[in-house]
Amino acid sequence: MTTQELGIYGEQLARDFLKNKGFNHLEFNYRFGKLEIDIVSLYQDEIVVTEVKTRQTAEIGEPWRAVTRAKQKQIIKVANEYVKAKQFSMDTRFDIVSIVHNQYHTKIEHIEDAFTTV
Repeated sequence: MTTQELGIYGEQLARDFLKNKGFNHLEFNYRFGKLEIDIVSLYQDEIVVTEVKTRQTAEIGEPWRAVTRAKQKQIIKVANEYVKAKQFSMDTRFDIVSIVHNQYHTKIEHIEDAFTTV
């Protein structure tokens, strides 16, 4: 599986995982310029923006660690544009779904309210 295929597969796993938890998905791969947010959902009267990180191994660290402060700022920028464009007035929360998937196992970790706006 290529890195791109793994990423696509991980995003589908995350969508299914969140759907099973009661998330109502609104958008996938929403773009603003060259920036993108993976999943936008509605959950318990909140807009939830979810970044998905998928790796084959956690040897160099859990996938969620790749959501650096710089990446968080990019996600927040796109989320602000999305909320403005859709004219939503609800609170926005930022989650991460961290996935390790390989031939031996699949581990999904959902980190709620992983970061906040600055």
